Amino acid sequence: MSEHPSLHNLLTPVAHHVRRLSVSVVALIAAMTTEAQTPVWTLFDTRSSGIVGDNVSAIATDRRSLWVGTFQGLCRLDGNVWTDLSTSTERLKNQSVNCITTDSRGNVWVGTDDYGVLTFDGSRWTEYSTETRRLKMKFVKNIVQDIDGVMWIGVTLGGVVSYDGRVWDKYTPDNCGLTSDFVLDIAVDRANRKWITTNEGVNVYNGRRWQSYTIDNSDLPSNIVPAIAIDRNNVKWFGTLAGLVSYDGERWHVWNTQNSPLPDNQINDLVIDNNGLLWVATANGVAVFDRESRWVSFNAKSTGMPLQNVYKVAVDARGNVWFGTDSRGVVKLSGFAMPEPEPEVKQPEPAKEETKPEVAKPSTEKVHINPHLDEGYITITLESPTATVSFINQSDKVVKTVNAYQAGQRISLRRLPKGMYTVKIVTVRGERKVKFNLK
Repeated sequence: MSEHPSLHNLLTPVAHHVRRLSVSVVALIAAMTTEAQTPVWTLFDTRSSGIVGDNVSAIATDRRSLWVGTFQGLCRLDGNVWTDLSTSTERLKNQSVNCITTDSRGNVWVGTDDYGVLTFDGSRWTEYSTETRRLKMKFVKNIVQDIDGVMWIGVTLGGVVSYDGRVWDKYTPDNCGLTSDFVLDIAVDRANRKWITTNEGVNVYNGRRWQSYTIDNSDLPSNIVPAIAIDRNNVKWFGTLAGLVSYDGERWHVWNTQNSPLPDNQINDLVIDNNGLLWVATANGVAVFDRESRWVSFNAKSTGMPLQNVYKVAVDARGNVWFGTDSRGVVKLSGFAMPEPEPEVKQPEPAKEETKPEVAKPSTEKVHINPHLDEGYITITLESPTATVSFINQSDKVVKTVNAYQAGQRISLRRLPKGMYTVKIVTVRGERKVKFNLK
């Protein structure tokens, strides 16, 4: 039975009610905040939604919509309504859509397997059939727009095509410094340089000159680089088949399953959200990285979602994260917030005692350096799975460091001057130093 307020309660001083109301409002706000920060996972597949296919090969967002490319065509989600765009043009019926991007004018660019590039202005589709045949633009893998408004189109086994609205140009290993015509991804940095990833390393084009990075002249752990993202500090992030790599123009860093919570070393896609968080789609789950030290990983077991092989990732204007899977449709994550770092608990400082210089623990590790100087690299045979390898010159200065080195991995020496070096190899077993003469 419900209780009615007594006369005594009605005559309670107003200040008492104000205090109670204030406490209630604070509690309500706290509850709403907690609820808003609770991650919610939602699955959209052909059984539960209007998505046109479960094999998702492309995802993009604009201010209003989510665009999803599948092996069966293209669809769009507006609010709760799915629209099959394949009904608006014959070219998209049962057509693999590999990439989607929106240009500065709001036009949507779609890359397909058989019909090259299509554009959509909101009501009408445009096909570039003549250019597709002339430039052999089948199997369009990615499309980006640079600072000058030029569209750059990556074509699997067809190199790179640029289009400034009037002129089409094509770049292949036959006419430029591109290392491979098997283009995997393209990104544009703040200097308007085009970073093009391939199955034979990374290429950079500044409009005049080409530069390449491979396992032979950089710390890339693999030449196959399916994904690239560039953050607000102009740092380049590469997704390879052997882990995640960052490059700030001077230093390389590598993360893999042995030195980080990365779910899998095969990285399929990367995106950076408005908070600067890096979202990583892998062959066995997804992860988010604050680009410094904090990670959160998700997989099928921890979420109940089909995250076994996530092919694409995108973030919308509301901060929702969308994952495209290889056979189970699209997964949406909403309400995620990166956990705050635990506050550091300061321990009382012990009384100062005279300390002796710390001596490195001698290693029982069996180490052997395998030189391949004609090809500009060495490999190191180890017993431990990983090591930190440092090259120290005769002035006792560390001139090169390779973190998370894996036995047999190539270490490029092309940037090191010739001379005698001490190679310091640190593993879980301790530290070894080996003299090495770079001739």
